[in-house]
Amino acid sequence: MASVLQALLFFFFFVLSSSIFLPFSTIWATQKVSLALYYEALCPFCSRFIVFSLSKIFSDGLISIVDLRLVPYGNAMIGPNSTISCQHGPSECFLNTVEACAINSWPDVQRHFSFIYCVENLVFENKYNDWESCFQKTGLDPHPLVNCYNSGHGQEVELQYAAQTNALQPSHRYVPWVVVNGLPLYDDYDNFETYICKSFHGELPSACRRLSLKIPQQMKAKRPGRWCVMNDAANSSSTNKH
Repeated sequence: MASVLQALLFFFFFVLSSSIFLPFSTIWATQKVSLALYYEALCPFCSRFIVFSLSKIFSDGLISIVDLRLVPYGNAMIGPNSTISCQHGPSECFLNTVEACAINSWPDVQRHFSFIYCVENLVFENKYNDWESCFQKTGLDPHPLVNCYNSGHGQEVELQYAAQTNALQPSHRYVPWVVVNGLPLYDDYDNFETYICKSFHGELPSACRRLSLKIPQQMKAKRPGRWCVMNDAANSSSTNKH
C-alpha cells in the first residue's frame, strides 16, 4: 500500500510540476525575435550584408535569441506559365533556386546559412560560377540540394517565396529588405542587431551589451542608396519554369 501511495504522490507531483514549468518553457520558446531577410543572390548589397553583417549573429551568439528566415527571391517577377524573371538575369534565378533548395534540404539554420554564406562570399568575390565548391567547403552532402533542383521542387519553393515577398506589408521597395518582428528596417538595416536586442523580452545576451539600444522613434523609407531597387525594365528573362 505504501508503495502504491508513493507512486500516486510521485504522479501528482509530476503533473503539478509539469503544469507549473511547461508554460515557462513555452514562453521562453516564444521569446525569440523574428528576423527575416528578403534578398536576391546577385545583388552586391545583399551579398555584402550576408557576408559581413548577418554572419555576425552566429559568431557573437545572437543567433540564440533569433528565429532567422532567409527568403531568396528579391525583386524577381512572375511571368506567364509561372516563369520567373530575375533582376540580374538567369544566373541569379539559378542561384536563388539553389539557395532555396539549400534552405529546404537543410532546415537547420546553422547548416543552410553556412552554405548560403559560402555562395554569397563567392558572389562578393565575383566567383559565383564556383558555387559548387561550397559543398566541399561546408562538408554538406550535395545530393539533397541537387535532387531538389533537378526535380523542380526548388522552383516550387521559389514560387512560395515569391508569394511571401509579394505579400509583404508594407511592400518591399528594394533588397536587402530586413524585417524584425514584422517591422521593416528600411535604410537602417545595418543596425539590425540593435533592433533584435531591443525587441527581445528576456535576459539580454552579452552581444547586446556592446550595442547602443537607441533606435529612431519613427522610421521612414529614405532614398535608396545601398541596395538593389525594384526596376522592372532591368529584369531579364529566366528559363525557370514551374
